[in-house]
Amino acid sequence: MALGLELQRRGHDARIATLASYRQHVEGAGLGFHPVGPDISPDDPKARDIVRALLDPKIGPEYLFEEVLGPYLRQGYEELFAAVRADGGADLLVTHQIPNTGPIVAEVTGIRWVSGILVPMSFLSAYDPPTPPQAPGLRRLAALHPVLGRALNSLGRRMTHSWAAPIYKLRKDLGLPRGGSPVFEGQHSPTLVLALVSRVFAQKQCDYPPQAVITGFAFYDAADQRPPSPELLRFLDSGEPPILFTLGSAAVWVADDFYQRSIDAARAVGRRALLLVGEDDGKLRAQGLPDTIGVFAYAPHGYVMPRASVIVHQGGVGTTAQALRAGRPMLVVPFGQDQPDNARRCVELGVGRTIARKHYKSAAVAAELSRLMSDSSYASRAADASAIVTSERGVVTACDAIERVL
Repeated sequence: MALGLELQRRGHDARIATLASYRQHVEGAGLGFHPVGPDISPDDPKARDIVRALLDPKIGPEYLFEEVLGPYLRQGYEELFAAVRADGGADLLVTHQIPNTGPIVAEVTGIRWVSGILVPMSFLSAYDPPTPPQAPGLRRLAALHPVLGRALNSLGRRMTHSWAAPIYKLRKDLGLPRGGSPVFEGQHSPTLVLALVSRVFAQKQCDYPPQAVITGFAFYDAADQRPPSPELLRFLDSGEPPILFTLGSAAVWVADDFYQRSIDAARAVGRRALLLVGEDDGKLRAQGLPDTIGVFAYAPHGYVMPRASVIVHQGGVGTTAQALRAGRPMLVVPFGQDQPDNARRCVELGVGRTIARKHYKSAAVAAELSRLMSDSSYASRAADASAIVTSERGVVTACDAIERVL
């Protein structure tokens, strides 16, 4: 969304091809839209089970490739191919690593192609090894020496070989060579790779693709379309900065007891709390909570995070980026996928602490919050990181690079 709006501001016709359930959101922002699946709609009764499986630290990545993307691969390819060819044809395709049909469409059509990554772990660097959600402890071993990092990658290639089988078959059916692994080198454009992350979060390593450019984060949180409600503004103005609890756009679907334990922890430390809980706001409100606890379905992170005292979140990269820009100490509660790696990076920066989801109990959370609020070094380092993140112009830098390709 951020890239599309900036390119449109520069005079380009920008369109987004993504899940059908986002059509109203995308078109409401003034961008063109093409539906590309597989669609996971909030109205689907199976949606929560799918998200739960995707965020499972043990099976999440495999489930994504084999159960979500794999069965839909050919139809997804046809839909993206149609989007590229619509209305006389696009001039350039910018892809995320998911869906993994982007490189195939680029090769078949010959369109100019720029790929993008949103999390540094996607580079699978031996010099900055990722944190595998299935076995986070392997990262500490791999970080001892690049030889061990390369060994971890070799293990990863063997483990993910079967995930790529449908992709290799589709490429063969289309008369294309086998190509690289879609988990490793096959996801990257040979022309330009946009690393849409801050240099605070990741430095370019010698085994990154040479055509990779670290741009800075690309921020977009729909503040224009969904501004803060008057009720939220009154809550923020009525007392000290609250502890903010949020689970982003995906983990909020499988929050379970997260918010109730958050309320108990905030009350244990005697602080106000602001909870962004998605569709389940009515259930929590029905408890008759005190005025010190504010419960809302949604609020733009870019607005509420700078007004928080501490930010508790799931470690999704969009939420993490907003928290870093806000310059507030954070407690990261990773569920799966890239979130454990993002949490680890925040801890190494000294801007926050992390606690495993299974250990998210009220007393443990209260202890972590007390430490974050009593140790001024977290706030100091968070402010330093914010200064760098705020100075970067991620969207502008990325669009400048895209226009050089054009």
